[in-house]
Amino acid sequence: MPRLAAHSPEMTEPRSPINTPPEEVQTSQSPNNIVPEIPLEIISEEEMAIIEAAFAASRSLVKSPFRASSSPAHFQNNIRSIQSITLLSKRSLSSCSSQSDSLVVDVEDSGRLMSSQKRNRVVASLLSRYRRKRGLAVTDITATEWCEKKMEYTLLCGKREKTKAMEAGSSRHEELEEEVIKKVKVRVDSAEDVWALKFLNFIVGANQLLFDGLTRELPLVGFAEGVWMVGVIDEIRMPEGQSDSYPKLVDTKTRATASLPREPQRRNGRLQLMCYKHLWDSLVADDFPSRQFFEFFSLNPNHILSAEIRERTAKCGFAAETLTDMLRYSRNTWCMLPPAHEQLLLRYEFQGDQSLLGEDQFEYDLDWVKGQIKCSLEVWQGEREASYTPEDERWKCWSCKFASECPASNSCSPRRKDTEG
Repeated sequence: MPRLAAHSPEMTEPRSPINTPPEEVQTSQSPNNIVPEIPLEIISEEEMAIIEAAFAASRSLVKSPFRASSSPAHFQNNIRSIQSITLLSKRSLSSCSSQSDSLVVDVEDSGRLMSSQKRNRVVASLLSRYRRKRGLAVTDITATEWCEKKMEYTLLCGKREKTKAMEAGSSRHEELEEEVIKKVKVRVDSAEDVWALKFLNFIVGANQLLFDGLTRELPLVGFAEGVWMVGVIDEIRMPEGQSDSYPKLVDTKTRATASLPREPQRRNGRLQLMCYKHLWDSLVADDFPSRQFFEFFSLNPNHILSAEIRERTAKCGFAAETLTDMLRYSRNTWCMLPPAHEQLLLRYEFQGDQSLLGEDQFEYDLDWVKGQIKCSLEVWQGEREASYTPEDERWKCWSCKFASECPASNSCSPRRKDTEG
């Protein structure tokens, strides 16, 4: 079944997908980033966080309007170099000081009002700085579970370049997607259009699941543990020859070596699938706060969708004029779906010949996954400092690009690397 891909002449971000007729086929994209981010801001999130923090602090000190009497260098003079976003960590990170310098803003009390010894410190959390108006991805949760410090370093210094194993994994997921989905281009003119495409992709994918028993790359969005989360499920199957009709969530991991991964890697994969089930179950239970959704993502519920999107929805059997219409049809679809199966499935393939190395079928544990999400949120929301990986898992440092900067890596000795795609 085909799925549409968004494009806009004014936008430079990658294109996002949705379902439609199979004529104009487009190559699929990375499985974990189907819908692109729309560049809605002129300045970066880091700069915006600094400015907002400075304004908030100044309002608490003086009643008169804030005077922007200096250039961006003025802010830099008031910024303390630190390694962590939290109050507890004050160590500098030499390799990315230009980025980490904007983590904590010290707004000094005006000498005309108070003693210059007093300060009002404003700290912007990782969540507000890097996921504002975007939502926390399921892969953000799994990255934090893998190593909190590596996740933090990645945000501050940028993602590492894709390895051959990672590229092979992405290619394999594209192949799996194209077995059941084709893509065509659809013009998007706004953030509302992008979200409309996500909802339309879900509707078409859900119908494909109900009628064909299989769909892949299904986008999700939901409110879990007090935060908005997004994700894309690799595969959903309807069990054959069984009395129940609960869809089964599946994730395929590719391996550069012809061996099964260690337990921490399996645990990380289980967490990812459990997060997807957590979001899926909340959607089908119609636990979706619409007003908060529009507010958090700064969306206009009455925005008229692009002509192409309206045309596509009409071809799918319903006429959606606005994002509110699109959300209403999505809720109708969610209510038709049952909760996901309690058994989840991880598949491991060898990249060399795509042979199956093994499968990990396990039971869903709601208490465990909620605990893992909350633990990750403590770091993302700035409630505590990011921790280093446990000593018995320091072998993770062998392939980490931040090993030379991280004290934890000094305690690990070189051995073989475990890699996944």
